[in-house]
Amino acid sequence: MPAPDLLTAELTLTGRITTASNATFLATIGDTTVVYKPIAGEKPLWDFPDGFLAHREVAAYLVSEVLGWNVVPRTWLRDGPLGQGMVQLWQQTDPDQNAVDLVAADDIPETGWKQVLEGQDETGRMVALIHEDTPELRRMAVFDVVVNNADRKGDHILAMPDGHRHGVDHGLTFHRDHKLRTVLWGWLGDALSAEELEGIDRVIEGLDGELGQSLADLISAEEIASLVARCARLRMTRRFPAPRGGMPAVPWPLF
Repeated sequence: MPAPDLLTAELTLTGRITTASNATFLATIGDTTVVYKPIAGEKPLWDFPDGFLAHREVAAYLVSEVLGWNVVPRTWLRDGPLGQGMVQLWQQTDPDQNAVDLVAADDIPETGWKQVLEGQDETGRMVALIHEDTPELRRMAVFDVVVNNADRKGDHILAMPDGHRHGVDHGLTFHRDHKLRTVLWGWLGDALSAEELEGIDRVIEGLDGELGQSLADLISAEEIASLVARCARLRMTRRFPAPRGGMPAVPWPLF
């Protein structure tokens, strides 16, 4: 849980993030910089009509914590100048690092990267979508499968100076139907590591206890049942899943 002052001290708006699709603000709580997304600023979505996106963001953080991989920065619900919303600790990224990139199709690095797809840009040049081949990003890809992330864009991956990778913008998660849309398909079909399987086991165990109780206040019983089923399927197959169904496998735009 956040420190008590982060829950109760005054939240002051300092700016607006205009590239976000929903109302998203930079704010401070004392000396701490945060992101604030008021529920009042959420836009209705045809495929996520039930519940609030802010609650899904907090639910994603709780699952991240049980996995033990620090994928999602600390996130909580609280009141602010525009009403109740999601609040998340701001992360200062390294502008010289990119975990996901678009490169010329004939310029893909030989090592350290995974190719996801290839296509043409607006000039007709062949380009490839690639992402890092690192344990940090693999764990994020597992997390996305667990929470059924429908919107893992490249810019939703924060490259930290120490090499860690945070994932943000988890409002489109936990749908009861398969909705996985991500740029992190590079490990498709690969076996999950022992560490990754242990993380999934922690979620399965937590769903029978404190995690399950906390999620019940944030998402529906049907969505929790689907979460249980996804974890069980991952544990049984022990592999990164492939895209399925008629929906796109990647979000648009990609970044």
